[in-house]
Amino acid sequence: MASTKKDPVLVILQLTGANDYLNTIVPYTNPLYWDNRPKVNVPVDEVLPIDDELAFRSDTEQLKAIYDQGNMAIIHGIGFENSPRSHFRAMDIWHTCEPDKIGIDGWVAKVIRDLDPSAENVLKGVNFGQGLPRALTMRGVPVTSVNHLETYGVFSSVRTSEQERTQLLDSFARMYAPAIGTGPTMEYLGQTGLDALKGADIIKVAPERYSSTIEYPNSTIAKALKDVAQVHLADLGTQVFYTSHGPFDTHFNQGGSHAKLWMEISEAVESFFADLREHDAGDNVVMMVFSEFGRRVRDNGTGTDHGAAGVAFVLGERVKGGMYGTYPSLGPEDLTQGDLAPNYDFRGFYSSLVDKWLGLDPVPIVGGQFEQMAFV
Repeated sequence: MASTKKDPVLVILQLTGANDYLNTIVPYTNPLYWDNRPKVNVPVDEVLPIDDELAFRSDTEQLKAIYDQGNMAIIHGIGFENSPRSHFRAMDIWHTCEPDKIGIDGWVAKVIRDLDPSAENVLKGVNFGQGLPRALTMRGVPVTSVNHLETYGVFSSVRTSEQERTQLLDSFARMYAPAIGTGPTMEYLGQTGLDALKGADIIKVAPERYSSTIEYPNSTIAKALKDVAQVHLADLGTQVFYTSHGPFDTHFNQGGSHAKLWMEISEAVESFFADLREHDAGDNVVMMVFSEFGRRVRDNGTGTDHGAAGVAFVLGERVKGGMYGTYPSLGPEDLTQGDLAPNYDFRGFYSSLVDKWLGLDPVPIVGGQFEQMAFV
């Protein structure tokens, strides 16, 4: 387990829509890259070399700086066998660790359950964004989901009466009763609503306590990471944060959109870690970044289509930086249906973080034993 007096914190950033691995960590000296990417490539004069084979794209200079400081691990060739190349199915697999059947319980929810078995803290896990990702859903595991932190507590604060709250939740449950029936589902909705109101009451103190000289960029991911920082710095006992950015589904006009997305992430992540450093609050925080799969090796003229193997990242002061795993071969004979073949099971990636960082048993969380990496 992480040898720190403070509880370890995990920030999860999901790149929604399937990020293009080849144009994120660019094999800029490989002729096969240029053969397959005549239109959708990162020009040689727009890369930031890591070594004589691979490079960051120039839009991510802040991330390259974090890597150069030794605080970023790059995990190559991540994925799973028989990639379905469907966003919904692939994300289900990543969220539930169930590649062979439709899973119900989210892996992050299992983490939260094991961190807080008595479900005492409704803020043990917090999602920033609309809705609740399947990764965080599990009966009996409270998770607070926040769209905009500054306004999140307003609605609950104007309803101070417990009776009013109960009536509100009862109305909500009855509204959905024709579609979902009664019994356990109604109870689940009611409890979820109560947890949400309780979480709103507690979390609204975070912006009030927050003060920083860091100027975050004006982007959705920067706002989300600033919210993460505010809640982390408020010391409310949150150990798992979840948010996402996208869309990375770049079938058309990929050049500008992919560059913009990574520029936003790079700037936001730099500001986030600078904020933590300013408050001496970064030594127990690790961020993981993943996407559901990569894109096809050959471009389609203006963009790229759904692929298989992807890339993941881990960032933080306690991360053992460098490259982990092997960049998949671009050789035609090594591709799987024209895509980079995954060579590292994502459940090993999860297991590494769950075991080595959070100090939990990963086997019941990811559904088995998988190869771990020593990036933390």
